[in-house]
Amino acid sequence: VVTVHRSLWPVAAIEVYTSKEVDAVNGTNLRLKCTFSSSSPISPLLSVTWNFQPEDLSSHEPVFYYLKEPYMPSAGRFKGRVTWDGNIERYDVSIIIWNLQPTDNGTFTCQVKNPRDIDGTIGEVRLRVVQKVNFSEIHFLAIAIGSACGLMIIVVTVVIICRHHRKKQQERTIEVADTEL
Repeated sequence: VVTVHRSLWPVAAIEVYTSKEVDAVNGTNLRLKCTFSSSSPISPLLSVTWNFQPEDLSSHEPVFYYLKEPYMPSAGRFKGRVTWDGNIERYDVSIIIWNLQPTDNGTFTCQVKNPRDIDGTIGEVRLRVVQKVNFSEIHFLAIAIGSACGLMIIVVTVVIICRHHRKKQQERTIEVADTEL
């Protein structure tokens, strides 16, 4: 008979937090926010891995890696377009992606490992890059808002004039009544 002794270590999990979905305008820069919580103190061997999966569900692509220092991608669609914007001491492992393109539509994953906490959730954020608003849409919106504001000013002015006129008429009526006495 063989007896196996197991010592059970408390299992701690790391929790990673991201937005579920983000919309950004084509050609702009975007901070992909990712924070985490860990039951263990921050280890010098803490690592952060950002990956990307395009909408067509082709294979994952590396976006960014951190281990003691940031490592930017040396190839691929994010080469020269990613900046570290995190602060490990504040449990923030965010990055900035520059010059967003429609081809950046897809899902970004943020994974943090903090030895002894290496298991846990992986943050996922779905990015949708939208086209810039056309001038005609901005023009239409400005006209609509300007018209509404102008109409409000006219209504308020008419109400003030009517009240002022009514008050003057009441004062005249009182003066006439006083002079008749």
